[in-house]
Amino acid sequence: MDWFKDDDFWRELFPLMFPAERFEAAPQQVEQLLKLTDVKSGAVLDSCCGPGRHAHQLALRGFQVTGVDHSPFLLEKARSSFTEHPIEWVQQDMCEFRRPGAFDLACNLFTSFGYFDSEQKNLQVLRNVHESLKPGGVFVLDVLGKEYLARVWKGAICTDYPDGLTLLQRPKVVDDWCKVENEWVVMKDGAYRTYRFKHWIYSGRELKERLQAAGFAKVDLFGDLAGSPYGMDATRLVAVAR
Repeated sequence: MDWFKDDDFWRELFPLMFPAERFEAAPQQVEQLLKLTDVKSGAVLDSCCGPGRHAHQLALRGFQVTGVDHSPFLLEKARSSFTEHPIEWVQQDMCEFRRPGAFDLACNLFTSFGYFDSEQKNLQVLRNVHESLKPGGVFVLDVLGKEYLARVWKGAICTDYPDGLTLLQRPKVVDDWCKVENEWVVMKDGAYRTYRFKHWIYSGRELKERLQAAGFAKVDLFGDLAGSPYGMDATRLVAVAR
């Protein structure tokens, strides 16, 4: 089974992957997303929506939102946390989900792309998003760029948390700098558990070429959701594909 299809993975690592500050950052990120795309209304696809932090903010602003994720656990978190606005939650693999001509805007945020072992499946995800957009629709894809990763690379990262938990991250570049293989060791009270997961990494050029291969006519790259240049100071790789 693909690592991201294991719901225990998301359940056990949820507090580390989605701390309170990530939810607190969502309103500003959505404001930046809308300014970057100049989309002011309509239907939005939140691809790999996770616990729904961006979907909720989009719904608050009057958009008709569909959040799609493979994880039943993350979707239940989304449903139970955000009940005051109607949001459609869909439990489906993004390699399979498509809704031709349905959305004005689509987004895939927080490095939620490149999880499949096969690049053909990753490309199919982009094709599905392209097909699901209306003519003139916009897709925002936000990942950790290969250039940034190479600049700040560390073979081990150790983080101590106030509750006594320690997280040891040991990333490794594999397959000729095509993927990162991650090992997370979570330690607390003398016990530990190890988690392993792997995903593709892309340079700006590589991501742009894949979006063009999926059918997008125009692709612009930015260094963050605020729209800064994709240059030496970039902290993210954000593609705006039209």
